Amino acid sequence: MRSLIVFNHPYEGSFCNAILNAVTKGLQKANHEVDLMHLDNDKFNPVMSQADLKAFLAHQPIDPQVINYNQRLKRADHLIFIFPIWWDIMPATTKGFIDRVLFPGVVYDHNPRGFGLVPLLTNLKSVTIITTMNKPKVMYSLLIGNLIRKTMLRSVFKTMGYKRLNWISFTSVKSVSQEKRKNWLCSLEKRFSKFN
Repeated sequence: MRSLIVFNHPYEGSFCNAILNAVTKGLQKANHEVDLMHLDNDKFNPVMSQADLKAFLAHQPIDPQVINYNQRLKRADHLIFIFPIWWDIMPATTKGFIDRVLFPGVVYDHNPRGFGLVPLLTNLKSVTIITTMNKPKVMYSLLIGNLIRKTMLRSVFKTMGYKRLNWISFTSVKSVSQEKRKNWLCSLEKRFSKFN
């Protein structure tokens, strides 16, 4: 199996980085080939330019980095996003990845009948999103409305026709104990060591 991780956090000491390490260890125990797209280290540009938009409409990416990311997406059996929730949504770089890399003609196409989208990543078995935030779970769910579930799972991947969509949300990260964070990481490593 080939698992592709799309990671977005600029600080090496972040809890997201610890999550990345735990997930990677788990996947390696499950004999997965791990392909990491570290958007910050790759200096990925999230801004959709005029040229990008023309390429998007023509279904022909022109940015070499986007083309490289597209090729790697096509080979993935599992897609995993890891990022923090800032101001209730994903960071700009993750949003830019969705805008610029999830390309029509590569990741999805329009249904020939004129309604809905058709998934094109034929190898892709699942999409997992792992997030951190400092808000309590109840506050994010009831007051904010679980925006990540609505935007990334429903509006993006479910609309494109992908199934087996999962969201693992770690809440109140700054206020919980170090012991609890360690337990979270152990559980993640164990979970992904059984990933198939």
